[in-house]
Amino acid sequence: MPLFDLPLDELRRYAPVVAEPDDFDAFWRTTLREAAAVPVLVDVRAEPTDLRLVDTWDVTFAGFGGDPVRAWYTRPAGVDHPLPAVVEYLGYGRGRGLPHERLTWPVAGYAHLLMDSRGQAGRYGAGDTPDPRAGAPGGPWPVTWGILTPGDYYYRRLITDAVRAVQAVRALPGVDPGRVVVAGNSQGGGLALAVAGLVDDLAAVLPTAPFLCHVQRAIELTDASPYGEIVGYLAANRGVEEAVMRTLSYVDGVAFARRAVAPAQFGIGLRDTVCPPSTGFAAYNQYGAGNGRSTPPTREIHIYPFNQHEGGEAVQQRHQLRWLAAQVATAG
Repeated sequence: MPLFDLPLDELRRYAPVVAEPDDFDAFWRTTLREAAAVPVLVDVRAEPTDLRLVDTWDVTFAGFGGDPVRAWYTRPAGVDHPLPAVVEYLGYGRGRGLPHERLTWPVAGYAHLLMDSRGQAGRYGAGDTPDPRAGAPGGPWPVTWGILTPGDYYYRRLITDAVRAVQAVRALPGVDPGRVVVAGNSQGGGLALAVAGLVDDLAAVLPTAPFLCHVQRAIELTDASPYGEIVGYLAANRGVEEAVMRTLSYVDGVAFARRAVAPAQFGIGLRDTVCPPSTGFAAYNQYGAGNGRSTPPTREIHIYPFNQHEGGEAVQQRHQLRWLAAQVATAG
């Protein structure tokens, strides 16, 4: 895939005005207040594995509407003192899989909570969390479920689950609640940005190739899934574009990024046709710009000129490990 988006020097300056509804903050305050009315931890049980160097628990916590959300909680075996924790969110179509599939963070010495994505299992990995509220009008794919109204939209539920995952990990044994990090690639990166805009005491944020940023531009540039699923829905349902774009304005990662206060490290591939580079740069370049603080948060970005949606993969994760070690040493 050749370069198709803006030149790099323009990307570094790209900070478009992304429409925000007037009640954006009130919408999310109300949503999270309703979720917080339910105790967050539902069930925590040890998960037998064949792994000797880590211990794993099968966690169920109460997400949006009190719905049960599954997660794996994994930490280094034999370590009793509280550890910094990484809450990781998954890419589109992925479930939490098996507990031995994602071990980088616990092997590096962190407590790790891997959140399942409600209703998404089966495309790329197994999951255990259904979405019992997926019946509102919309298209057949998760990104279009309930897309005609903000209150019914799927990502209202998933973002609320992601915030509740932070609350859940802080309630788990062996976690330092002052040193909680959120991380993810693609959809997971978009969720990490959303949580960064809604939770003001995170230790750090690690979004790579973030989804749901500057959505209007994304659907103009690419037909690749998941954005292509929105395009397909609009192609089949003419006349609903205004309602769809209004709904998406409540979950756009640029709006969340502007409100963030935690240090952040981004990763973006310049040949990414799934989440076009300019959409990620729109969030990065405005990260923390609207948080009301006098000092902007620390941020850095790693750019991969020849990579697509896979980004820097292991190289990017090495950057994350080295950078995060310094961040959590001073957090809390």
